Amino acid sequence: MHAFILAGGFATRLWPLTEKRAKPLLPLAGKPLLTHIVEKIPQEMPITVSTNAAFAEGFATWKAAQRRPIILAVEHTTHDAEKPGALGAVAQWLRQAAIADDVLLLTGDNYFGFSMADFLGTYRQGIPLLAAHDIGDREKAKTFGVVTVQPTDRAQPAGNSIAAFTEKPQRPSSTLVSTGCSILPKETLPILTAYAREHPDNIGGIFEELLRQDRHIDCYVFSEPWFDIGSYDAYLEATRALVQPGIPVIHPTASIDEESRKNLAGSIVIGAGTAVAHSSLEDTILFDDCRVTDCVLERCIVDDACTLNGIDLTGKMLRSDTILTSAPLP
Repeated sequence: MHAFILAGGFATRLWPLTEKRAKPLLPLAGKPLLTHIVEKIPQEMPITVSTNAAFAEGFATWKAAQRRPIILAVEHTTHDAEKPGALGAVAQWLRQAAIADDVLLLTGDNYFGFSMADFLGTYRQGIPLLAAHDIGDREKAKTFGVVTVQPTDRAQPAGNSIAAFTEKPQRPSSTLVSTGCSILPKETLPILTAYAREHPDNIGGIFEELLRQDRHIDCYVFSEPWFDIGSYDAYLEATRALVQPGIPVIHPTASIDEESRKNLAGSIVIGAGTAVAHSSLEDTILFDDCRVTDCVLERCIVDDACTLNGIDLTGKMLRSDTILTSAPLP
């Protein structure tokens, strides 16, 4: 089996954080989101990460820090209009790399809380497997692929099969959604490449097509945390789930004075080289090399190398190198 991680999007909904970096490289609880995914994949399984030319340098730097071999597949695209589409990117890789193995297909902007070993253990050779999560909200379900399951023989590891799959329905039949994690057996790859020719942007549509062709699809339903990091709110929600209040994630090279340490509330992440003094932080993420002095920050995400002095902010995302000060800089 070969793991293929889609990481080629431009993530405009998270600008300015993704203006110069890919969404899968955003830090989550102290390390890139993509690293969380890779660490779950068995060491013996080869991994290819698909990205675009605009973010290739960032992925190359990330790859160099990994403790296992990673293959980068770089699309020759620099903006969204040039992209071949998510499913088109998979089909392109299958052709160019001459893949003849089962494929573990993952989207690089999702956090998966379940055990990958458990997921892989439910796979039955030759039968597609999809991971699904109940988000409990039909309105939210409209933006995902919605799954309807039916129980099968409980002796089977997955325990459920997919009765219906609808990509981004206006009237969801359930709140069980696809989570960007699936296994496509090698026997189904010709179906994927054929479908991608007409529907290169519809990654979830491959499951609709498999069902249309009367293919059985197993469904792995999990209750552990799962987050699609597609928005500011989702990013903060994922951070709050992974970083316990009272146990901040502070990089060893960051500095924070005692006064500020006493004024940390909620989920706090402080990146490498960042310095915090005389400040109060609540549910806030500070990226690398920031300088925060005499500030009150609540539910803020602050990109690299920002300087904040004497500022109160709530619910803000700041682009890198932002300077906000209530007093002249020294």
